[in-house]
Amino acid sequence: MREIVMDTETTGLDPAEGHRIVEIGAVELLNHLPTGRIYHQYINPERDMPAEAFAVHGLSAERLAREPVFAAIAEAFLAFIGEAPLVIHNASFDMKFLNAELSALGLSPLPVERAVDTLAIARRRFPGSPAGLDALCRRFGVDNSAREKHGALLDSELLAEVYLELIGGRQPDLVAAFAPTARPEQGGSAQVAGNWRPGPRPAPLRPRLTEADLARHAAFIATLGEGALWRR
Repeated sequence: MREIVMDTETTGLDPAEGHRIVEIGAVELLNHLPTGRIYHQYINPERDMPAEAFAVHGLSAERLAREPVFAAIAEAFLAFIGEAPLVIHNASFDMKFLNAELSALGLSPLPVERAVDTLAIARRRFPGSPAGLDALCRRFGVDNSAREKHGALLDSELLAEVYLELIGGRQPDLVAAFAPTARPEQGGSAQVAGNWRPGPRPAPLRPRLTEADLARHAAFIATLGEGALWRR
């Protein structure tokens, strides 16, 4: 299963007021494990940068003036995310901005149901507790010491770790589930099967019930009458 964990930075809170995306960061997961593939792009918003937004992410209009506009990167961004679910913290915010940018170019908006909102997951799991990204990093022991300001790629990488903890930790797809297809000492190369699952036993386990156990069970069932569930 392919998923994209992503984040955006913007010039403000609402695209309806003329605010734009200035940065997109995304991390690819396959079977809940990072593949190492990322997407990261700064974007020229073609407008000024309000002081409130600059205080959050530290990206000035002058810094972004040399970056491509959204129209120039839209195709590459859409190609990277493909049809995968989008894992986003406070998904309604990012989806609102992404769809505003896409709609302005005459492109189809991203379906809202594609988004997996980790903020909503965190609030269901820990009602009444802080559910911001920093708070979740502290809860799960994720090192966020490099997060002095918001940054789309760094926040995506942190969110990928938080997301795996929110859905039950790394145990289901632990990297220890490696299946070497060739022994290095035999001249082959070990390959990782990230979707490995144990197969059936070559021989069934021996039954633990004795003949006496089975006889007692049959005698008990006989006392339940013809309509008993065990007789169906």
